[in-house]
Amino acid sequence: MHKTLIVTNDFPPRPGGIQAFLHNMALRLDPEQLVVYASTWKRSREGVEATAAFDAEQPFTVVRDRTTMLLPTPRVTRRAVGLLKEHGCSSVWFGAAAPLGLMGPALRRAGAERLVATTHGHEAGWAQLPGSRQLLRRIGEGTDTITYLGEYTRSRIAAALTERAADRMVQLPPGVDEKTFHPGSGGAAVRERLGLTDRPVVVCVSRLVPRKGQDTLILAMPAILARVPDAVLLIVGGGPYEADLHKLAQDTGVADSVRFTGSVPWAELPAHYGAGDVFAMPCRTRRGGLDVEGLGIVYLEASATGLPVVAGDSGGAPDAVLDGETGWVVRGGSAEESASRIITLLQDPDLRRRMGERGRAWVEEKWRWDLLAEKLRELL
Repeated sequence: MHKTLIVTNDFPPRPGGIQAFLHNMALRLDPEQLVVYASTWKRSREGVEATAAFDAEQPFTVVRDRTTMLLPTPRVTRRAVGLLKEHGCSSVWFGAAAPLGLMGPALRRAGAERLVATTHGHEAGWAQLPGSRQLLRRIGEGTDTITYLGEYTRSRIAAALTERAADRMVQLPPGVDEKTFHPGSGGAAVRERLGLTDRPVVVCVSRLVPRKGQDTLILAMPAILARVPDAVLLIVGGGPYEADLHKLAQDTGVADSVRFTGSVPWAELPAHYGAGDVFAMPCRTRRGGLDVEGLGIVYLEASATGLPVVAGDSGGAPDAVLDGETGWVVRGGSAEESASRIITLLQDPDLRRRMGERGRAWVEEKWRWDLLAEKLRELL
């Protein structure tokens, strides 16, 4: 692998799925061959201290820009070029193609031999708007490879690229640490702490935003409780939609059967997955296709934990489910369909076990971090 400069806005301690993706990949590359150029998480004293502590723990060099959002401005481009030369890097990985990939030509002129730009869900939205579509086309021409999460995002992004750039696209999804997410992850202790030991638990682990579909699960609960009276919905995570969800649970009359944990430290997430009997997140596409699920790594983490999953049909979410084998894909926003699939799973322990075992095996076959990091090393 060439010595690589990672240029990204998405890096811990800033929370999020893309951040976890990049960090997990970085940890599996040679630390002597890696330099990270990232934005600052927060300018507050707490944020600065957390960032400094995180950076000090990394086995590779992390350089922070003074801004909280890197953009391909002349100043940021000059800084990236300077780091490329200072550290002797000959390849660049843009953690998110849009918009940072626009710096590709300048870095090429400065000596970069390999330029890899990774796309997530938002680039599929860029591909639908005329102005950003043209920028995405420029990114495709200015880099060697654009990576994609799954077929949904590939097809939409490819439509904005030249034929030559589209032919160079390579799939590079996030992976799952199968040693961290596994059936014995500590779910029993979480259930006991929350008083759920003897209750059937539907768990949803995600940020609380409208796209994710926690509201659909709350609306499904009356039908679920009619068939499985002691069922409980465990909503794990925090976010701007939390107050609305609490109110919806009250208005729907199911508040006693819905538990909110709030934000949970990353180290405790595997046990919270393990607290469930079924994982469900019926995500949906919003804003005319601009707010869409890129992949949905939570489905794969749930599968690694041995749970059957109920996923929405937004964007690339179906790519993270073997429909009918590891779980089911439902129409995002359909409380009726979500309830039907969840009831079936709660009432059939053998089906839950079979789907959970198949999901675990699929993660081990296809979605392990070490397999995906090797693909990235080849690209770089």
